[in-house]
Amino acid sequence: MSTDHLLSGPTLPAASGTSKSVVILLHGYGADGNDLIGLAPHLARALPDTSFYSPNAPFPCEMSPFGRQWFSLAEYDPEFLRRAPETMSGALAAMAEGANKSASYVNDFIDHVMETHGIDEDRIALVGFSQGTMMSLQTAPRRAKQLAGVVGFSGALLGDGAFATDLKSRPPVLLVHGTADPVVPIEASRIARDTLAANGIDVSLHERPNLQHGIDEEGLGLALEFLRKHLG
Repeated sequence: MSTDHLLSGPTLPAASGTSKSVVILLHGYGADGNDLIGLAPHLARALPDTSFYSPNAPFPCEMSPFGRQWFSLAEYDPEFLRRAPETMSGALAAMAEGANKSASYVNDFIDHVMETHGIDEDRIALVGFSQGTMMSLQTAPRRAKQLAGVVGFSGALLGDGAFATDLKSRPPVLLVHGTADPVVPIEASRIARDTLAANGIDVSLHERPNLQHGIDEEGLGLALEFLRKHLG
């Protein structure tokens, strides 16, 4: 494991004092680790033996002086994708190169957390939002040993055409996406669901009516149920 570019960010230790599992929260474009660590206290009430980590993405955000990014979205045009959803797959494939380059940061962080707590992959879950979901789905199925699971809010699977070739493990996946999302159209999660299912991954997609680009109480409850099942 390389430590020369290890990610850092806010954490919430296991409430019980003994960490038997870990949830890694991957934030969206233009945010940082402080954005998602706010979910941890809600999840921790039902996961007392779980520690939560919310690392900052490795790069300064090109569109914000304060936020971070996992990879560039300079060419991303959600308005065009909504007008022409048949182009979605190609647009997502174009972003896959950037996500693939950043996957080493996430993989190194997973390895670091495993070593820190003396746990294996089956005690690690990833929870992503937006670009963080893209990174979670870019990373987890390409690891040789299967993680406990992935929760992806308002995101996408990048490079779905090459997914079958890259696949190494099949962690269960929960996708939650608002039908009124103006940033990442709901079609992105529908493509992700279909591609994951076609490759033998246990995946479910919950579409939240009229929800825009965010996480609602219903979605948080679904995530908690999923994490209790796979980490509890």
